[in-house]
Amino acid sequence: MLKPLVRIPTWIAIGVIIFYRFCISPLFPSCCRFVPTCSQYGLTAFKRYGFMKGLKLTCKRIMRCRPGGPHGYDPVP
Repeated sequence: MLKPLVRIPTWIAIGVIIFYRFCISPLFPSCCRFVPTCSQYGLTAFKRYGFMKGLKLTCKRIMRCRPGGPHGYDPVP
């Protein structure tokens, strides 16, 4: 019974990313430095690892996505 309750934060995070991808991201020019994009990376991280580790990986990735920072292919571990 507890298992579905544990997944709720993960699905909320995935919903926020999907909302960003379809409602907010189209308003700005594309400027992602990585492949896959940060939002796709976040979706994959949350689906693969759950909420806590997915959040940690996604935050680390977003912190690296800045001018003068690294770029290129960076898959979810």
